[in-house]
Formats: sequence, C-alpha cells, structure tokens
Amino acid sequence: MGPAWLLLLLPAAACVPGSVSGTGCPYPARLWCSSPEISRACQAEEHCAQLARYRRAQHPVPVPVSLYYESLCPACRDFLTAQLFPTWLMLRTIMNITLVPYGNAQEKNESGKWHFDCQHGQKECLGNMMETCLIHLLKNPDDYFPIIFCMESGTKLVENLPACMQIYAPSVKLEEIMACVKGDLGNKLMHNNAQLTEALSPKHQYVPWILIDGKHTDEIQARAQGALFRLVCDLYKGEKPDACNDQGWSPAFLNPKSLCFN
Repeated sequence: MGPAWLLLLLPAAACVPGSVSGTGCPYPARLWCSSPEISRACQAEEHCAQLARYRRAQHPVPVPVSLYYESLCPACRDFLTAQLFPTWLMLRTIMNITLVPYGNAQEKNESGKWHFDCQHGQKECLGNMMETCLIHLLKNPDDYFPIIFCMESGTKLVENLPACMQIYAPSVKLEEIMACVKGDLGNKLMHNNAQLTEALSPKHQYVPWILIDGKHTDEIQARAQGALFRLVCDLYKGEKPDACNDQGWSPAFLNPKSLCFN
C-alpha cells in the first residue's frame, strides 16, 4: 500500500482549492510537506512527520559510518583493514562510508598555501594526501576504498600506491593522482579535511574517531571499534541482508583502547 493513505489524515480543508480555511495556507496539499516552512504555514507538521516515518520504513536509509583518521596511525590502520573494510565488503548495500584522512595533523598558511605537520611525520602527510586525492578523483567507494585498503595493509603505505592502483584501478593513471597530490587541488582538499576535523562536535581527542549517523559518543566508539559489523546490522532499519544473520562470522575484534591521541 502506497503513502496515499496518509492523505486521509489531512484535514478535510485540504480538498478545497486555494487557501485552506482557518490556516491561511495558500498551497495545495501536495506541497504541504515540500519544506518545513510550508508545513508550518499549513499546520501540517504532524502529518508530514507521519509521512516521513512511513517513507523511511519503506525505503530504509543506509547506516552512515564516518572515519576520521591518519594514514600511518597503527590504530587507524588496524580499524580500517580489520573492521571497516571487511564490514563494508559484506554490508555495503546497507551502509555508507565517509573517510577523512587528516587526524591529529596541524596546518598553517604561508603565502597563501597550506602547510601540514602530521603526527607520524611527512610520510604520513603524503599518505593522507594520496588517499584524499583518490577519494576526490575516483568518487565511488567501490573504486577508491579497495586501493586505500591495499595501501594500508602493507608495510610501506606510500610506496604501495602504484601496485595497489594497478590491481584495483588499472584504468586510472597514476600521474593524475600524483598531479592532485603535488598540486593546488590536493592542498585545498587537505585544508578541507582539516576544517571538517576541526568542526567535529565533540572535538576529536584521538584517532580513529568514528561517527555513526553523524554522532560520536564513547559507546559508539567502543561498539564500532570492537564489533562494527554487528553494530551496522543492529542499526539498519530495513530487511537485514543474509550476512547479518550469519552468527559465525565477524571481523577481527580490536581493542577499543587502541588509539592514537593528539
């Protein structure tokens, strides 16, 4: 049954063309839920909320998982390779990921260009920049996340980029990625990552810093770092994929206290 039944909840005045009697609403009923301002003007906020709940139930929203990290932090690498990537592989139809490589870095502007100082040295800054450019240029996690996983899985992250791209994105030119890394585009993208990290609320105290649906709490951090797969399955409101019903599989458990403090 479609959402049309919810129209029965609207006041009878909704059937009257033009202004709705008693509300001063000049909009037809089909527009009442098109914006918060219109729903308030037409006194239809409760009805619009019911409609929104119905739509969410019919089309569940994937669980948003955001990772704020730095490329050479051991705890970040462990979480990304042992929890986030395997969980995404199994559950990518019910989750969205956002990766923000920056972490505990610092930035300063000199002569109009941003300079970055990273917790694990300049090689980490280069790794952060490479991953940022991959995310920006390839856009789709299906394309960039396997490359980042490949880089983070090896002992030489920066040196892994060419081989990882050859395996997972052979049609993408390394020169294009490196032009971003060494040019103004990469500089601007990393500054944007710095701003996103600085804007976190609450302020990040360590990395990996994990958000679920835009929220961070100690409980979310501990559950995500300890059992992200089960957390995503539990939070998804729609029909669970078969993987969620397999009690015998879960990514490797990580010590929630394994963190890189700023």
